[in-house]
Amino acid sequence: MPVYAEEFTSRDLTILIADLRGFSSISEAYPIEAVLEILKPYFARMTEIIVRNVGAVDKFMGDSVMALFDERHIKNSARHAVTCAVEMQLAMDDLNRNSKQSGLPDLHMGIGINTGRVMAGLVGSGQYSEYVVIGGEVNLASRIEAFSLRGQVLISQSTFECCEDFALTDKPIDVHVKGMVNPVSLREVVAIPSLGWEVPRREIRRSIRVKTEISFLYQMVKDKIVGSEPYQGIILDIGYYGVKAKLGRQVESYSEVRMEIDLSIVGCRATDIYGRILRTQASDGRVLASIEFTSISATSQALIQRFVQLLVQGCEGG
Repeated sequence: MPVYAEEFTSRDLTILIADLRGFSSISEAYPIEAVLEILKPYFARMTEIIVRNVGAVDKFMGDSVMALFDERHIKNSARHAVTCAVEMQLAMDDLNRNSKQSGLPDLHMGIGINTGRVMAGLVGSGQYSEYVVIGGEVNLASRIEAFSLRGQVLISQSTFECCEDFALTDKPIDVHVKGMVNPVSLREVVAIPSLGWEVPRREIRRSIRVKTEISFLYQMVKDKIVGSEPYQGIILDIGYYGVKAKLGRQVESYSEVRMEIDLSIVGCRATDIYGRILRTQASDGRVLASIEFTSISATSQALIQRFVQLLVQGCEGG
């Protein structure tokens, strides 16, 4: 059967890609029936929100979804995409409440959005065809999503310029993206004031944090491949969702690491933790890094929470 490609056209649109953080560890820890019980309401709710915000689901890819916002005025497409993303993050709270009632783990989602020109058209054969969008702007949207932390909405500079008077964002973050010579400027969406919506993840950052001095091992992760060489660092303070650590080598902001933390106070080690390095600064010939967890098993999460709580009680009792 011959394969055909309808003539591709160039068009401006906004691409949204959302992905569940740490879902592979959930898939390994729970039977397939429980995994499906989690995914079905998730995809149904996300699809409903995308359509309501004048978007179209382009494809589902494992535990991620890609949506397109294609309107005559490019500013409208960006605003609808950002509105959609914030509503999706707000909806995760409802989904997680229902999951807890069923004894299932919480889900956390990262979202990346980019606005730009793509090539769009129909490809396939007489038996099957699919509308596809291709180009550097699609690839960039995927890279932005990869940088997003759980509960976070990150947007490109082009998307920001379309909705800077609509969405409230943090200061720009410059990151190095594979395949691009110059750094790319990203912004985290904080709120949409006109709707009275705030992205709920910002409350997570205010979790209990305690000072400590414990060793941990880490490996650099690049293109989802864990490096073979382990490095040692010292954690200076720790919370439920991240740490501040002293590293013995230079690392780039927004690079990813796999961690193993010594929790001798609770008699074990928390392993297979993935984190994103948010900020770095030089200190006495070493590097101070703020690391937020992006993927952590329920077991390791419980161990870290217990560890933090024990330290807090120790501090209060001293």
